[in-house]
Amino acid sequence: MSRSLLIVDDDPQMREMLVDAFGASGYAVRSAHDKASALAAMREDPPELLLTDLRLGKDDGLDVCRDALQIVPGMPVIVMTGFGSMEAAIGAIRAGAYDFVKKPVDLDALELVIERALRHLDLTRELERLQSGGSGTRSKLILGESSRIKAVTDLLERIADTDTSVLVTGQSGTGKELVARSLHESSSRRDAKFVAVNCAALPAALLESELFGHKKGAFTDARRDRDGLFVEAHNGTLFLDEIGEMPMEMQVKLLRALQEQSVRPVGASQEVRFDTRVVTATNRDLEEEVEAGRFREDLYYRINVVRVKLPPLRARGADALLLAQHFVEDIAARLNKAVIGISEAAAHKLLSYDWPGNVRELRNAMERAVALTRFDKITPEDLPERISAFTPTKIAVFEPHAEDLPTLAQLEDRYIRHVLERVEGNKSRAAEILGLGRSTLYRRLERLEADGE
Repeated sequence: MSRSLLIVDDDPQMREMLVDAFGASGYAVRSAHDKASALAAMREDPPELLLTDLRLGKDDGLDVCRDALQIVPGMPVIVMTGFGSMEAAIGAIRAGAYDFVKKPVDLDALELVIERALRHLDLTRELERLQSGGSGTRSKLILGESSRIKAVTDLLERIADTDTSVLVTGQSGTGKELVARSLHESSSRRDAKFVAVNCAALPAALLESELFGHKKGAFTDARRDRDGLFVEAHNGTLFLDEIGEMPMEMQVKLLRALQEQSVRPVGASQEVRFDTRVVTATNRDLEEEVEAGRFREDLYYRINVVRVKLPPLRARGADALLLAQHFVEDIAARLNKAVIGISEAAAHKLLSYDWPGNVRELRNAMERAVALTRFDKITPEDLPERISAFTPTKIAVFEPHAEDLPTLAQLEDRYIRHVLERVEGNKSRAAEILGLGRSTLYRRLERLEADGE
């Protein structure tokens, strides 16, 4: 839908020029020549933005601004004038104007001001919506309204009541365990246990005992029989996180357990049956691991019946604000602090940051902010410095914290984006600077687009 503008100017030629220019740019434009007609137009159909001259014959553009904001509270107002004095600028801002531009008007510069004002309006509306309760998605484990995350939740709804094996992939911190929990809570298994284990955290011998169980005396410290996690999760869901880190000897045993739907506890002579849905997750490229001989191909195909690919947070747009507001409310309640939301300035910072640590990093940032803030809304000063000082064109190599250091692949992707920005999207010139063939660059860009980066 076109963004709506109302242009108020008593100069017919100027008015016509602005209407034609912004109409050609895709805006829905109406015009008025004086205060009375402008206010009548706003009452009939409120615009999203008002662009008014400071001098309107007998009328004062600042009066138009003040009265307009009574009719459409929060609407951005941009004041134009041929009298570019500091007093005029201050008067416009005091009257509630969003910005102030001088005549003769540079149309390209004015359009940038309008775009910025409308982004500010969208951000204000989003914050108000989130702070008033959002869109009713708070009961769900997976929060988000972006097309990428909706595709994930739609897929989860379709497979929730099946026993299909699911492989969840995505960068660290994107919420892979939440996907597994969401599948469990949405399925007919919800009344049984959800059990999670990190395969990277345990050596092979201990992992076998954890998963399959053991008999008393099977090894030192085995003082009693113990059911493994497959049996513990009987009729429920078992989540195997970081499956790509599982030692090869355990991969063989896991494959057999999944195929036979039974396990043999360490030291036992009998098999134990189980009925457990298995969800696995990894941040590795398992196809690459298979090719390198580090992951069994047969196990890969056994666990990868349905793949759920989680997008990085930077590819989810305004979901960062939805999640941040949720975290603020949750953490403020736990810390018993009267923090209700996020200021517009802080929201701009959250939206411009690229979130290498994804949702996990966002939650940690909000916990710090809620703990530190002295106000009822988070400000940029409450955010970690890496977020408050972040600029999108910066190629960060030396981060202050080890956990924030980018991988070589992430650094290459950032540099490719940086070069493209500097050459204004000229792919041939970018390929020349990067030392890549054009076809190679195009393939890299296709991958970046597919990953939402």
